[in-house]
Amino acid sequence: MAARQGQGLRGAEAEAHRTQIVLAALGVGLEQTMQYVLREAPEFAAFEDWIVRTAGAPDAATVARIQALVDGGPAPEAALQLQARIDAMEPVLDADDLAHWDEHGYVVVRQATTPEHSAAAAQAVWEAVRADPADVESWYAHAPRNTMVQMFQHPAFDVNRRSLRIHKAFAQLWGTADLWRSTDRCGFNPPERPGYPYGGQGMHWDVSLHQPIPFATQGILYLTDTPPEQGALTLVPGFHRRVGEWLAQLPAGVEPRQQDLHALGATPIGAGAGDLVIWHQALPHGPSPNRGTQPRLVQYINLAPAHVPCHDTWV
Repeated sequence: MAARQGQGLRGAEAEAHRTQIVLAALGVGLEQTMQYVLREAPEFAAFEDWIVRTAGAPDAATVARIQALVDGGPAPEAALQLQARIDAMEPVLDADDLAHWDEHGYVVVRQATTPEHSAAAAQAVWEAVRADPADVESWYAHAPRNTMVQMFQHPAFDVNRRSLRIHKAFAQLWGTADLWRSTDRCGFNPPERPGYPYGGQGMHWDVSLHQPIPFATQGILYLTDTPPEQGALTLVPGFHRRVGEWLAQLPAGVEPRQQDLHALGATPIGAGAGDLVIWHQALPHGPSPNRGTQPRLVQYINLAPAHVPCHDTWV
């Protein structure tokens, strides 16, 4: 539980996490920020202007919470009130859900958002890739070859990020409601066809494999019904329990990230529109080839404490 509440290793990776937390609170994504900074090398005032142009000016409550984080001071009243509201909610994850999480390292939060909210976010993705659900040819003209759509700011996305039901689910897993929302991108993955092979990232980890891998979550919200064959998130259930043993058994000099991770028991996780899949960061995961009849539309959502245990050594 201490690890889930952010007590643990501190260093460069932990500071990078805090920086990402602040950027997300300001409404900008990590990738778009890195692209801007590397391209423009801006002075700080110009960087501030870019944030406001991109995501709008932060409200007073957000500024106060960020200031408290940076100064190490107490959380402001608005943040405390939200945490109290989340704490008072009925559980979103029941005992079976939590047992499934402990055993398999992932859980599906059913109806994490309303049908209206998932549909609004799906429409935003369709518009971003300039495609029409009724026109199959339009699915491919502007689709990203790696499934990732570099759109971070949209009112429909913000509604889902602020879902109290989603916040409660993450709070149950982390053991605290004092969480910060991510500002992440969305995804569009149309069915494979001749001339359009699958180009998404393979199975991977987004964390150092230095042992032990600390507790942390990742999440993906399905914006439309997504059966397993429709490019669903694929992961290796339960691998958070055996990753250390697996690494120890690899021959010396073998790169673990280059192994056949699908052979470890990769399983596509299908779910319905508005369902959220949360998984432990120790699970190998990735999108999958879409062999269905409709595109996969998703929004990436995560919540985490401001301070989490991290390893500075990348393995």
